[in-house]
Amino acid sequence: MESITRQLLTKGFGRPSGLLGRLGGRLMAHGNAATERHVVTLAAPSEQDVVLVIGPGPGVGLAAAAGRSAHVIGIDPSDVIRAMARRRCASPIARGRLHLAPGTAARTGRPDASVDIVIAVNNVQLWPDVPAALADLHRVLRPGGRILLAAHEKWLPAGLATLASTVLAAGFTSVRTWTWEPPSRMAPTAALLSAVRR
Repeated sequence: MESITRQLLTKGFGRPSGLLGRLGGRLMAHGNAATERHVVTLAAPSEQDVVLVIGPGPGVGLAAAAGRSAHVIGIDPSDVIRAMARRRCASPIARGRLHLAPGTAARTGRPDASVDIVIAVNNVQLWPDVPAALADLHRVLRPGGRILLAAHEKWLPAGLATLASTVLAAGFTSVRTWTWEPPSRMAPTAALLSAVRR
């Protein structure tokens, strides 16, 4: 039974595919929207900042980031999710403000020191190897670049303190954690973390 549940979660949210992936994408668009927009507001990218969005789901946060920066990259391993994000973000893609590519947090495919801001909303708990992912994100960030992570608090069983320790061990500084209550009743409490690449 546990493996069936795990498969359903993977096909719906972890690595969305097929009908479950499309359903998961719709749920993400509603359940994560307020947190995604909030994290982009906190990141406050400038027009010139290069923003890397990890696991952008159906594109709500991508659209918000592309409204502020002319250099947004969204990476996701799921063809289904990238297609949903492509439809939602057709205008910034057409204007060259947004690029979508396959990839994961641990394999972004971006050059060293090429990104100013990394954002990941509600997927750090799905990364198979969090230290490896943080190592790659540290690599792609420029010195002084920032990372902002958010997840439903209830989906971080080890808690924010453990995540903060892992982020520190990856070479980040100025690590800060807090929680935020989204205005939507559908969205649970968000656990947030920000840090700086030294």
